[in-house]
Amino acid sequence: MTSHPHRDDGGTAVERRTLSLSRLLKRGVLGAKGQHLGRLADVIVRLRGTEYPLVTGLVADIGGRRIFIPAEVVADWHAENVQLVTAKVDLREFERRPGEVLLSADILGHRLIDIPRARLVRAVDLELARTPDGWVLSGVGTRVRGWWRHAIGHLRAGKGGTCWRDWKAFEALIGHAPSATARTGVSRLRRLRPPEIADLVETASREERSELLAQVHGDPELEADVFEELDDDEQSRLLRDRSDSEAAAVLTRMEADDAADALLDLPQDRRRPVLDLLPPPQRTKVTALLGYNATTAGGLMGLDFLALPADTTAARALDRIHAARHLPAEALTTVYSLDGEQRLRGAVSLVALVQAEPESPLSEIAEADPVRVDPAADLITAACLMTDYDLLTLPVVDDDDHVLGVITVDDALEAVVPDNWRHREPEPRQAHEEEGAD
Repeated sequence: MTSHPHRDDGGTAVERRTLSLSRLLKRGVLGAKGQHLGRLADVIVRLRGTEYPLVTGLVADIGGRRIFIPAEVVADWHAENVQLVTAKVDLREFERRPGEVLLSADILGHRLIDIPRARLVRAVDLELARTPDGWVLSGVGTRVRGWWRHAIGHLRAGKGGTCWRDWKAFEALIGHAPSATARTGVSRLRRLRPPEIADLVETASREERSELLAQVHGDPELEADVFEELDDDEQSRLLRDRSDSEAAAVLTRMEADDAADALLDLPQDRRRPVLDLLPPPQRTKVTALLGYNATTAGGLMGLDFLALPADTTAARALDRIHAARHLPAEALTTVYSLDGEQRLRGAVSLVALVQAEPESPLSEIAEADPVRVDPAADLITAACLMTDYDLLTLPVVDDDDHVLGVITVDDALEAVVPDNWRHREPEPRQAHEEEGAD
């Protein structure tokens, strides 16, 4: 039995006496009279929502058969061998039940999601701790890498460079379908932001990616947000693997400009069927965007924006922003004012609206003759204009000054940064943590 400093989710240090799974797996299994029955092959835990998984039994290799031994018949976990209180065991072949996890087969040596750090790490050992309920899975050991191994690993109680952390900081990718329902409802994955989940998907193996996407699929809005954040190649590959109806379901919830780009990445013979499956409002937006070259301002713009008559008061404009919950937040940082012919005449920031007198009309508080761009302008021109004028959104207008759409700063940045920006090196402060991929 070992003792490790342990941190709970609140960061509080807790001293726990624990068992190491890697050491436990080396032990034999003895009957009540000390007779050798076989060797411990695995430890079974039952998932319990947000509580620590409870150890329900062992899997023992007895006479070439893998059998189940209930946890309550284990008399001593700490001796050189696992001592049972009975000499009789059920010799039927072990069959896993839904909600059960095999610590050696499913987790030890496999990668888990490190939720606080939003990365994949490998479990090199697991901790079991004694509680009033029984033994539970309480901690995960990961490997410290680089020259930090001895300094950091030793300080954090890891002989051999093992860093011990609370089990609740991780989400396991077990790959066992019957257990998925028990895990998905309380998945810690939902603590991560869409870009973080997208990064995980891009660095995951085929099996890991499948389970990640299966968990995300339970939340359609989150799924669409994650797909928007994937790099083009990964997004295209994943959509191609889906049926037309499944692909349309994802595109329906994506921003129209992202959906249009994703649709173009599908094989040509699939574009029309998927487009036809989109709801009419989304289909109209996507169809309009498909008419522009993807390397131009028209191809980059989004169709969601707020434009109001120039005589609209600041108070009324704020009411409209409050009601526009279907629009993306980044599109509401600027409100555009229009004349009687629906032509662009001014732009006012959200901050200026909040600070203005409630009854002041947009014509008085908006910046007159705002910077705009035509849909044929190239992406560098659009990005330079936004940089030069410190713009969060840039309106795209036709020859008659009618607003066609807006380019948001996040889309402009993504369009001009290098294609491999997602695969940059980790920050120096993360360099001592366990490697994300082997």
